[in-house]
Amino acid sequence: MLEAIRRAMTFLRQKQILHKLGVVISVAVIGIACYVLYHMLRGIDVNEVIEAIKSTEPSQIAMAALFVAAGYFTLTFYDLFAVRAIGHSHVPYRINALAAFTSYSIGHNVGASVFTGGAVRYRIYSAYGLNAIDVAKICFLAGLTFWLGNAAVLGLGISYHPEAAASIDQLPPWLNRTIAMMIIVGLVGYVVWVWTQPRVVGRGPWTVVLPGGPLTLLQIAIGIIDLGFCALAMYVLVPDEPNLGFVVVAVIFVSATLLGFASHSPGGLGVFDAAMLVGLWQMDREELLGGMLLFRVLYYLSPFVISVILLTFREVIIGARSKRLQQAALKLDPGPAREAAYVRERRDSSGA
Repeated sequence: MLEAIRRAMTFLRQKQILHKLGVVISVAVIGIACYVLYHMLRGIDVNEVIEAIKSTEPSQIAMAALFVAAGYFTLTFYDLFAVRAIGHSHVPYRINALAAFTSYSIGHNVGASVFTGGAVRYRIYSAYGLNAIDVAKICFLAGLTFWLGNAAVLGLGISYHPEAAASIDQLPPWLNRTIAMMIIVGLVGYVVWVWTQPRVVGRGPWTVVLPGGPLTLLQIAIGIIDLGFCALAMYVLVPDEPNLGFVVVAVIFVSATLLGFASHSPGGLGVFDAAMLVGLWQMDREELLGGMLLFRVLYYLSPFVISVILLTFREVIIGARSKRLQQAALKLDPGPAREAAYVRERRDSSGA
């Protein structure tokens, strides 16, 4: 059966069917979201939204910011886990933290996070001897941690409260609960599969050894904690009335986030918002929209600005350090060093 699935996947890749299907899904999700947003926002009073933002207690914003910070702190363990899993234990945690924070915050805002986040990671990890294949493996394992955490949160959350997902997918609660149980069974089956013996995916230099059973449980725990902190930040900012409970908000939040990722739009813009407005239809739209705008500032805009500043300072420091090394080389051995510098300058100017 596994061989048949592998042949089918190979055929789909050769015909680029998966890529075309992904584009169709993205366009469809964005189109539906725009349609829903247009109809839901037609009667929105902008002044009431602004007033809802102004009336938000500073303590609520501070609490949400704390949860966002905790979520991004948890994200650093995605990279720490992945880098250690591929055997590069020499990379210090501070570099893992920098790569994770900047790649995710930039990827979330720019969109196509697989490519944008991968480019940021490569720029940082290449200084420690990691190549493009290593970075691709890191992205794969970090993504696996994210999806395992999502599967666990959605499976458990929808099993407990299937009506929460029904507000978005419009499926009957019993069917949502059945799907959730299937997700849990699939997750347990995957853990058993990697626990019984070492599992490998990919070929040649692209081979990745999947984490074993205990490490997979650690991956799931990291993903759950990350999503839990993000959902708590959203829960603090949504209207107090009606009080739907944390589980309902968390299920709708994670579902909306996944739809945003599926659309590949920057920050899930439009798609995430439409799903939240549909899922939390019981809440006042102006107050809910105000809370969502505050969440975007805290979770998307602020980390993006901080990441750009961090990367800019890093490049300035690297450039200054390289210049000092060149000057030191000129003093120690001026002849060959000047000649090498002259050759580099000519090459760079001709390339420009």
